[in-house]
Amino acid sequence: MSEPTELTEPTEPASLADRAAELDAADPLAPLRDRFLLDDDGVYLDGNSLGALPAGVPDRVADVVRRQWGELRIRSWGESGWWTAPERIGDRIAPLVGAAPGQIVVGDSTSVNVFKALVAAVRMAREAGAETAGGSGGGEGRDEILVDASTFPTDGYIAASAARMTGCAVRPVAPHKVPAALSPRTAAVLLNHVDYRTGRLHDLPSLTAAVHAAGAYAVWDLCHSAGALPVGLDEHGVALAVGCTYKFLNGGPGSPAFLYVRADLQERFDSPLPGWNSHAEPFGMRPDYEPAKGAVRGRVGTPDILSLLALEAALDVWEGVSVEAVRAKSLALTDFFLECVAAHVPAGRVESVTPAARERGSQVALRCADAGEVMERLIARGVVGDFRDPDILRFGFTPLYVGFADAERAARVLGEVLTGS
Repeated sequence: MSEPTELTEPTEPASLADRAAELDAADPLAPLRDRFLLDDDGVYLDGNSLGALPAGVPDRVADVVRRQWGELRIRSWGESGWWTAPERIGDRIAPLVGAAPGQIVVGDSTSVNVFKALVAAVRMAREAGAETAGGSGGGEGRDEILVDASTFPTDGYIAASAARMTGCAVRPVAPHKVPAALSPRTAAVLLNHVDYRTGRLHDLPSLTAAVHAAGAYAVWDLCHSAGALPVGLDEHGVALAVGCTYKFLNGGPGSPAFLYVRADLQERFDSPLPGWNSHAEPFGMRPDYEPAKGAVRGRVGTPDILSLLALEAALDVWEGVSVEAVRAKSLALTDFFLECVAAHVPAGRVESVTPAARERGSQVALRCADAGEVMERLIARGVVGDFRDPDILRFGFTPLYVGFADAERAARVLGEVLTGS
């Protein structure tokens, strides 16, 4: 595992603004900024918490409210495609995370989807173990869930609840130590693709392979990678994954999350939250539950149509854009920002805790003793990032609308704030 990025030797600050202008002029993604509604006099580096508003969303939502709901009313479930929205929008997200169609359903929150996936993973691991043991109960020994020790708190809470439901114990483990921690007891492993605090990118291919080789199932949380970098769910044989859509996918506050269930596992996916929307005959109103075929069995209740269709409109910004191009710009932006920080910020005042490029998501985290106060002052001067207790400044770089001049300005204002100028 690599060490956090060292700040480079300072470049002459005066030349950085010129370089930023040159880089922006040569950037093929620069025109995409016009697809968003943004202030020209600010720098928005908090897309890793809430993505900016795509320009086409307001009119689309107005149509959903006024015409589809206001005029068509109940007919919109069929005529406007409301009923199939969770799978249709899932298929639009699929290429952004490296998945073929028919494996992603959109709906519910990230937390709810983590719960579904984790419980289902334990059940599948036990079922597979029992089959391997000739039906003699060999899967019952899988009574442990490994959880990323640095995970976002809610994932830990959900894992603990899933463990209580399934009779498992929870064991926190640093992601790079997971292969050594796996055992015949391991049923499921809950991992974050990108660490929300530091921006560290974990090795999804090798960790997935190790978990599955041990007879367990990996559940990946993609909240900080979906829409920011290639994920390769199908390529790397990922079994289950979840992710939010309000960060790098720009779906809006509280927009519904997504659940990925690999195609060959869908018939075995046993959701702990069966609902009428995932029933094979949803309008049959039968007292007994029979799951639908395919990814649909990841649905639960009536979908949140307003948020779903706002997300669908937001995904239009990806037309003609490759995730690979976004990743290339993301790395260039974050490298340049770190160079600018080294030039503008007094030596020793901040420390980068974000790893080098190949192990970095699309954010830079700087350790700063008075991070909360510093971020407040940055925001007051038009540079919007956020901080995490006790001492982390976070700057999220969304390549669809953030440019190199934004990176230079953010570092320059940070330096001014820290020197009181």
